Amino acid sequence: MVNAFYPDEDYESTYVIDFEKFYKEGYRGIIFDIDNTLVPHGAPADRKSMELFRTLRVIGFKTILLSNNKEPRVKTFKDKVGGGYIFKANKPSVKNYKKAMDIMGTTKNTTLFVGDQLFTDIWGAKRAGIRSLLVKPIHPKEEIQIVLKRQLERIVLFFYRRKVRRQQKNEN
Repeated sequence: MVNAFYPDEDYESTYVIDFEKFYKEGYRGIIFDIDNTLVPHGAPADRKSMELFRTLRVIGFKTILLSNNKEPRVKTFKDKVGGGYIFKANKPSVKNYKKAMDIMGTTKNTTLFVGDQLFTDIWGAKRAGIRSLLVKPIHPKEEIQIVLKRQLERIVLFFYRRKVRRQQKNEN
């Protein structure tokens, strides 16, 4: 049951992911969460996030922001980094993950998802059949409902990381 929430991979930060490797593997579109994935919760786009999206365009990726936030937050961020956006996405509903792929002209086999929450971001991506990359939250300050979900995420991540360690041990 908890396997449904396991990411395909996990990273310390969005900014350490080797996106060129994924492009070489055939991925062409990336769906991003915003808050605590690209910037601290509620923060505007910063130099680092703008540079990341510029680099992704140079590599050849199409990008889209998929957020449960309202349009002013998501559009303002998109205006700084470029790409497309979908607001009030109702993650983990699959509908807007599919809409994001339609907008980018990608398929579930050529799309990545990057986010920081298991029960919205990752679960939705997995349900949509998209390769999911979990990143650690950038900043501990979050809304109360997210703080409560983080407690449950710790349990799921414990079992996920134990599984990953066992797989790595068996490979060696």
